[in-house]
This record gives sequence, C-alpha cells and structure tokens, in this order.
Amino acid sequence: MSNNVTFTEKLRSSGLRPTKQRIEICKLLFNRANTFHFTINDLNKLLNKTSEKKISLATIYNTVHAFKKKGYLKEISINSERSYFDTNVTNHHHFFDESNNELIDLDNKYVEKITISKSLPGKKIKSVEVLVKVANNN
Repeated sequence: MSNNVTFTEKLRSSGLRPTKQRIEICKLLFNRANTFHFTINDLNKLLNKTSEKKISLATIYNTVHAFKKKGYLKEISINSERSYFDTNVTNHHHFFDESNNELIDLDNKYVEKITISKSLPGKKIKSVEVLVKVANNN
C-alpha cells in the first residue's frame, strides 16, 4: 500500500477530505522513522519551507486537531500558552528543554514506578505521564 493511500485513509478516518495540502501535512508528520514533536507554528514554518503548495494556518490547525481527536497525535501541554504534538501516541514521558524549547522523549525504563495515592470519585486513572522541565546550568 502506497503512503498516499495510507495518508488518504488516515485523513478520511479523521473526518477530513484528502486534499493535496492535507496529504502534504501527512507526509511531514507520518512519513518518518523517528518520533516528531512540534507546535502548530513549527509545523507551519516547516510546511512553508518544504511544500510547493500554500497551506493555510487554519488547514494545518484543523488537520492536526482532527488527528489528535482520532488518536493519531498526542498533545503535550507545556503551559497555558504552549502545546506540542507528538507522533508517538504510546504512553511515555518527556523532557522539556526550556533553553531551546525542545521536547525530548524519555523512555519509561528511566522512570521508576509512580504511585498515586489519591483518587477522584467516579474516575479512574487512564495514564500517568511525566514531563521533566530542564534548562541550562547558568
């Protein structure tokens, strides 16, 4: 199965029409060997550099959020003003380097078992993911 067919299926399953612009977004997000962390603005800049077609910020935003809703991307909120998206949707942890605004995977084997001793009535814990913020030693 070609990548374009896979991308078309991914888009359709997310409730999106597979336009040329959205196929370009898919190529950038999912046609890679390694995990990709990005903000909407990062993705917009990359697409403006690599794509021959003009892709609006609204199309990028809507496509990313449709993929997130479908489970193809994970959103990691750094603070109230900044969110990153991750192509690795498994439960895993992250470092956030505040010096250069970089999100880096932190493998589960480097985080010891986490125990949560409080629960919320009528709720169950779905996952626990650690975000470790780091900065330069200055």
